[in-house]
Amino acid sequence: MKRSVITLLIVVVLTAALLYAAIFGIGTVVPGVRDGIVLGLDLVGGSEITYEAVVPEGISAEDLANGMNSAIAMLRQRLDALGYTEANAYLSGDRQIVVEIPAVSDPEEAVQKLGSTAVVTFEDADGKEWITGTDIEKAYYEYSATDESGVAQHHVTMNFTSEGRKTFTEATKAVANRTDGNNYLSICLDGEVISSPVVDPNLYSQTGIDSESAVITMGYNATAEDATYLANLISAGQLPFKLECVKLQGVGATLGERSLQTSLMAGLIGIVLVMLFMIIVYRVMGVISCIALTMYGALMAVLLSVFHLNLSLPGIAGIILTIGMAVDANVIIYERIKEELRTGKTLRYAIDSGYKGAIRAIIDANITTIIAGVVLWIFGSGTIVGFAQTLLIGVIVSMFVMLVVTKQLLHAAVGLKIRNPKAYCV
Repeated sequence: MKRSVITLLIVVVLTAALLYAAIFGIGTVVPGVRDGIVLGLDLVGGSEITYEAVVPEGISAEDLANGMNSAIAMLRQRLDALGYTEANAYLSGDRQIVVEIPAVSDPEEAVQKLGSTAVVTFEDADGKEWITGTDIEKAYYEYSATDESGVAQHHVTMNFTSEGRKTFTEATKAVANRTDGNNYLSICLDGEVISSPVVDPNLYSQTGIDSESAVITMGYNATAEDATYLANLISAGQLPFKLECVKLQGVGATLGERSLQTSLMAGLIGIVLVMLFMIIVYRVMGVISCIALTMYGALMAVLLSVFHLNLSLPGIAGIILTIGMAVDANVIIYERIKEELRTGKTLRYAIDSGYKGAIRAIIDANITTIIAGVVLWIFGSGTIVGFAQTLLIGVIVSMFVMLVVTKQLLHAAVGLKIRNPKAYCV
């Protein structure tokens, strides 16, 4: 009995702590940890940026359309890489792209957060472009020494394509052979010089630098976040056109100012009704499922905050879907337990047998959902990714809470001598 009391106390205290953190913020429980749930554009509004493509003269309508579609795809990829999975990017007219970023009320801040167009070029002293973004295969963050000082610093390493490597070799050879003393090859981002490494004439005037990669140093004051941010921008690819920002404005919540409160109230009413149903139909087991359901909801809120996930209406739908799956799992288990009790089995045996008989079906159903969620996460974009994220986290959390916590609480009830079959609706 003592063990059962301890188990019950641990679950109740843990649930209360999670619920407190979910309502008042993680920082109130764990100092230094910031809350990170970012609400989607449809719930809290945000900022709208309109870009216009500067395209060469004489381009055909078909090439323009294909180029704009590529630009939207690359912007979408860049937004996802920067964590704006709930952002929208769509075509307006034939030369404009509209980007909507949630929870950013200052349009200027939105432009900074989205970043520049990340057009990377390698230029010599005369301004000749040798390398462009199409010659870069990928870029990634590293922390190591980049010069003879041996002092490590945050930087970005870029890998060239096969053609880019050949061009880089030719460029460094040409720069090394300059006689005016300007033996440097500038690395530029959107026309701004961010690094100008010197090519040693004594070493590379005959061969050039035959290398698969190059390094962008950002100074010893740069942080890992700065270097990772730049690497993500470059890796997202070079846009087919130069994009000019022609309009900035804030936008309101697309579902109305009170949409979030309405959604939360509707969800709360639904959960209360489900809890009442479980208590009326399953009595003691229903009370236990309510405790587990409360822990599930609080744990989901905490995890969404810890992982700094964007939450929009599709994300809320994913959470509600997993709540239904969690309750459904409990119903299957409880019905199995009731069947065992009707055959005259002891309560403890009925619980173990009920779980054993139902767990395979529950796990199979959840695994298929996880597979679908992974596919949506990998191949989806925008709000689809947000739905997939909450769905996957919700399924995993519900399996843990409903299969582990609920079982421990049922055994605790047995240990507290709550063994009358009528208490379990038999």
